[in-house]
Amino acid sequence: AMFITATAPNPLVVKLLADATGAQVSLSWSTWALAMLLPGLVAIALMPLVLYFIYPPEIRKTENARTFALSRLQELGPVKRDEKILLGVFLFLLVMWAGIPAMLFGNAYSINATTTAACGLALLLLTGVLHWDDILSEKSAWDTVVWFSALVMMATFLNKLGLIAWFSASLQGGIESLGMNWLAAATLLTLVYLYAHYFFASTTAHITAMFAAFYTAGIALGAPPMGFGLVMAAVSSIMMTLTHYATGTSPIIFGSGYVSLGQWWKAGFVMSVVNVLVWVVVGGIWWSVLGHI
Repeated sequence: AMFITATAPNPLVVKLLADATGAQVSLSWSTWALAMLLPGLVAIALMPLVLYFIYPPEIRKTENARTFALSRLQELGPVKRDEKILLGVFLFLLVMWAGIPAMLFGNAYSINATTTAACGLALLLLTGVLHWDDILSEKSAWDTVVWFSALVMMATFLNKLGLIAWFSASLQGGIESLGMNWLAAATLLTLVYLYAHYFFASTTAHITAMFAAFYTAGIALGAPPMGFGLVMAAVSSIMMTLTHYATGTSPIIFGSGYVSLGQWWKAGFVMSVVNVLVWVVVGGIWWSVLGHI
């Protein structure tokens, strides 16, 4: 949430904010970074403390960590051929995923992220760094492909079939009928937008489907465009911690097997509450100082 360039959907959020307000709310890289700086730093400081309290670590002292690390490095020896190739492929993937060819030579050289990943895998197979049996043995990866793709498809069709648009319109109508003030209405819209991510397996799909509708509804109900926009922008990143399928990297991390499903969901929900409070309270004060509210 701290930088526009931190995750792929953030530039989309900037565009949706500008489109909804006729460019009255136009966030530059520096404006976004300064607005998110203080709440972001507070959230970074609180996250390990909260998680330490929820799930105390089994190992709390590592007095010989340096000695152990050095001994393991000595056992590994000098960098091998396969490791050099792997490093080169990794750097190649970073360059392609960052869209540097498109930046330098135009959109005609933009390469899909999935295509880039396939190229990286092909290079590792062709150079002998990996063998096909290595690919087949990655059971957690194949498991992720199956269930994650199904979740992405279902989330996509929720939008295509009009369910999200209907839900957004119904929610706005319900709030208007209750006669809520703009603060209560904006709070409700933000929370519904955040926790609706339990039904999405892609932040980009979620933002595309719901951001504009909820933001426009909040503005129509009297919320300040800049302040509400910053909250919605932050929440669009906060929701990535909720579930083990919340964003593309989540299944990969979950597949490592370090935490159970229940542990992830509990920590994700608790951190979502903490992060929302940080961005609303600390962020609200900070944005008032900056003149955004």
